[in-house]
Amino acid sequence: MGKLEGKVAIITGGATGIGLAAAKRFIEEGAFVFIFGRRQEALDAAIADLGPNARAVKGSVCVLADLDRLYAAVKAERGTLDIVFANAGAGSPLALGKITAEHVDETFDTNVKGTIFTVQKALPLMGQGGSIILTGSSAGTTGAPGFSAYSASKAAVRNLARTWAEDLKGTGIRVNVLSPGPTATELAKEALGEEGQKAYGAMTPLQRMADPAEIGAVAAFLASKDSSFMTASEVAVDGGLAQI
Repeated sequence: MGKLEGKVAIITGGATGIGLAAAKRFIEEGAFVFIFGRRQEALDAAIADLGPNARAVKGSVCVLADLDRLYAAVKAERGTLDIVFANAGAGSPLALGKITAEHVDETFDTNVKGTIFTVQKALPLMGQGGSIILTGSSAGTTGAPGFSAYSASKAAVRNLARTWAEDLKGTGIRVNVLSPGPTATELAKEALGEEGQKAYGAMTPLQRMADPAEIGAVAAFLASKDSSFMTASEVAVDGGLAQI
């Protein structure tokens, strides 16, 4: 029996990268997973890969009506929800002096506002033993040149877990942050290329990029009873990048 046997999970940003890797691991551990994302083509490909224990809902975490449709689908088919992996995120570089209001709005709408409402709208379906996982970033601890808005948004996500652990007292629901570092997602491969990935990975003590499956494995740990005495915590899965 898997560690997530019989559990129902939602994963935002679940069609590619870390979200898809986590969906695969959750299903391997026995969960039924709803993935949520903006691109229908990517969702269709993910569902074909994930198999019968997955469903896809198209939408954006920035649009509250889309989140309502997601949770209506969960309620209609499964009735309850055990795991929320608020993984959808956005970030692009703009150095200080060139930052625009639109850039800040786009980043914070996805990473902060989107995370807040992904979690808040899930709560009526959750109960004792529920696990909420927020995707942070090593950049939320160290900062990253040219990524002011992104780094600040991920620092905000870290604080949300601390605040919500207090707000959720007595509910039996835990909330933790998973903070990846350099990860070889499709987006990273496109943005950095082979040489860029090597250079980024070399910045870590482990001298490499993470495979998304390595991040998904830690998400499964935080979703399971193995982490039952953890809340308000941050788990760094960054190859040591932000730790030394």
